[in-house]
Amino acid sequence: MIRSTFAGFTTAQLGMAASQRALDVTGQNIANINTPGYTRQRLDIASLNTQKGDFYNANSSIKVGFGVEMTGVSQLRDPFLDAQYRSQISKLGTTDAHAAGFEQLATIFDESTMQGVRAAFISLSSSLNNLSDKTGNKEDDSAVRSNMQVLLNLFRENAIRLQDIREDMQTGFATTDISDLNGILENIAELNTSIKNSQILGNPALELQDQRNSLLDELGSYLPISVKYKDKPIGPGQTVEVLDVNFFDSNGVKHTLISDGYAGSFSTDISGKPVTLTLNEATGDTVQLAGNVNVNGKEQYVELLGSGTIKGTLDFLNKSGDFDDSDFKGLGYYEKALDCLVSTFAEAFNSANKDSTGKQYDLFQKIDPNEDYSATNIRINQNWLDGTYGIILTDKTVNDTEGSTANENIMKMIKLLEDSHDFLVPNADPSKPDVKFYTGSFHDCFANLENTLGIDAKSANTMLTNQISVLNQTSNSRDGVSGVQLDEEGMNLLHYNQSYNAAARLMTTLDEALDKLINGTGVVGR
Repeated sequence: MIRSTFAGFTTAQLGMAASQRALDVTGQNIANINTPGYTRQRLDIASLNTQKGDFYNANSSIKVGFGVEMTGVSQLRDPFLDAQYRSQISKLGTTDAHAAGFEQLATIFDESTMQGVRAAFISLSSSLNNLSDKTGNKEDDSAVRSNMQVLLNLFRENAIRLQDIREDMQTGFATTDISDLNGILENIAELNTSIKNSQILGNPALELQDQRNSLLDELGSYLPISVKYKDKPIGPGQTVEVLDVNFFDSNGVKHTLISDGYAGSFSTDISGKPVTLTLNEATGDTVQLAGNVNVNGKEQYVELLGSGTIKGTLDFLNKSGDFDDSDFKGLGYYEKALDCLVSTFAEAFNSANKDSTGKQYDLFQKIDPNEDYSATNIRINQNWLDGTYGIILTDKTVNDTEGSTANENIMKMIKLLEDSHDFLVPNADPSKPDVKFYTGSFHDCFANLENTLGIDAKSANTMLTNQISVLNQTSNSRDGVSGVQLDEEGMNLLHYNQSYNAAARLMTTLDEALDKLINGTGVVGR
């Protein structure tokens, strides 16, 4: 095959066009250097050559290409780094939700800068000591009762604040977290459709892909995801790239969150029971990923999310550590521990207030007689309030004369505040024994709750700091590939400008050669 005389001009022209388009792409990168979520773009080029050989080929026939072909503009992304980043941000989401929950609890149990339950125990001990010196004195008996009331009020206030935290988190989980999650899924599905339609028309829609990648990163903070790209045929020899987003639960079962233009949705029920999360798959099935299920005839909380903000929030709302054999001390742990402290305190002081016949005069009573003592189900006994009886003296009759020096019961109560007690919480599984979470005084038990919270919060914050550091390293590695580097783009400007000039010089050289061939030869005999 004879090569066209003017083929070199086409080669030079294609080289100039490729260099000019590469300069355009570089300018686009520089213009978006500060655009959040922007991915560095690159001009894809390939050598242009003949597709077939010449049947009458000879060794002297040297084949030369026809220049450069621009095949498209693509993004510079590393799928491995994307997957690693989304895996790390999912773990970070779990720890962040834990740390945020502990931060709210700190306002209740951290008494390092305020007067609270521990101070109330000290005041109660002081008033009992005063009463022991003046047994039978109604004023000192009233002082003890007042300090008891202050202590009960603090218990109730803490319990109500715990309930407020639970209700706020449940409401936020249902109306904000789940709603935002569903919104992200819908937006990604819509972007999938827009990107596919643009690609069918020949537009790579790279800016739309940037939006989708940002949403995928955000989705990865809610739960662990797996992103898969595949080619979808749209006609003979034509395909477009479509995206599927899958979620693998902790049992290894795959659930399809997004498939091309379809998006699943999550729902939750927060009617006061453990939160239930359901996933609507492409098949129309509903899968329960978290909530109470029947296991061998018993209600048991099961959660299959693995990691992410959703898991972290559910952990905090529904797990109680040793009390339900779970791996996390959530809100339930502190609720049950506080109720156990109040119940043990009430029963101990009630049993200590007996007369010489062994008859018990309860200092506290339940607001709801059908429920156990708890921080919200306790009050001063009405008979103690109205003066029917007070703190009883053991070696006298019920009708002791005022001013008696007997103080055995009072000393017993003072000793109760100082003695060690076993604090037992019923196991979530009735077939298992009660869980002893602390042995010590009432004062120390509350201090232990504060210390436990401090340790849990410090652990969560330490993990959060470490995970942020790892995530930043992964993000920096990803930005090294996908981010716009000003120095590199500046080098590209010089490089493509030189290649443009070289292609233009090639065209000038070819023009001079042809001018000599056409105008400077074949003039003999003219």
